[in-house]
Amino acid sequence: MKQTTFGKTAEGTEASLYTICNSKGMRAMVTNFGATLVSVFVKNRNGEDTDVILGYDDVADYQKNTCYFGAVVGRNCNRIANAKFTINGVEYQLEANDNENSLHSGSNGTSERFWNVISCTDQMITLQIEDADLQQGYPGNAVMKVTYEVTEADELSITYHATADKTTVFNMTNHAYFNLNGAGSGTAMDQILQIRASHYTPVIDAKSIPTGEIASVEGTPFDFREAKPMGRDIEQANDQLSYGHGYDHNFVLDKERAGLEKIATAYSTKSGIKMDVITDCIGMQLYTANFIQGQKVQGGAVCKDRDAFCLETQYFPNSINEPNFTTPLTEAGKSYDTKTVYAFSIA
Repeated sequence: MKQTTFGKTAEGTEASLYTICNSKGMRAMVTNFGATLVSVFVKNRNGEDTDVILGYDDVADYQKNTCYFGAVVGRNCNRIANAKFTINGVEYQLEANDNENSLHSGSNGTSERFWNVISCTDQMITLQIEDADLQQGYPGNAVMKVTYEVTEADELSITYHATADKTTVFNMTNHAYFNLNGAGSGTAMDQILQIRASHYTPVIDAKSIPTGEIASVEGTPFDFREAKPMGRDIEQANDQLSYGHGYDHNFVLDKERAGLEKIATAYSTKSGIKMDVITDCIGMQLYTANFIQGQKVQGGAVCKDRDAFCLETQYFPNSINEPNFTTPLTEAGKSYDTKTVYAFSIA
């Protein structure tokens, strides 16, 4: 494991950058600000190191930008309608930072604060953060951990573990923006994607709160059951696509059993890099980076919209308020545990 400085926040707090790697050269870089995944280097078909996620050059850029590049988002990722919910008859009010809704737990979420590194080896790092009761608006004193591991099979494994002393919401994800040709290399919409999902959750309008319906992808641009270029259908005349200026929707995964399953594959014909997504989650948000115009990433490259894509494993958006969705509640004293693996290879 290698530790280096990663600049200072506006308040003058110095951040660190940690590098973990396997014996074959795959490596991941993580900062303690937001437990953020800054870079993931894998080999392309020519054996060249390729950083396949978008990131910034120092912590100051992470602090001042709002794209959530590589962030660990919690306690709750995605949106909660009207920034409130009720547990056991008690209503809890959150920060309304996305119109009248709460997005990614607001300005005091786990992506906006420093985490403590509690263990680190050459191939693995575990970070921890604590919330006081109601610190983000959520009930319960909470302890949240995330572990990143780079395996000898060229996998990036991300494991979450959380507990609280009151029944509360836990729904965490990583907001990595992938481009399998390399960060700053241009559009990702020609890259191939397949998702094992026969259904998705349509949204009401441009505010991206689901209607509660679990709708078939059959005959829609949301059908990724057969592999296709991500951008093939993105400009179709479709209300759902117009709301988000592209894909920003949750897919209902065709899970066959509890536990880890491969549920998606992305592939670049240019670099030869293939990425399988393996998870125990029931949902996954596909976001085609529709609002990253002008973001300056590693090496000074300036992004355009759709220069990356996100595959965020999760409970469904607004599931705490939607009776038709599986609840993200974790009972007091019990643990929230979930795992997602991004497995890289050359195809």
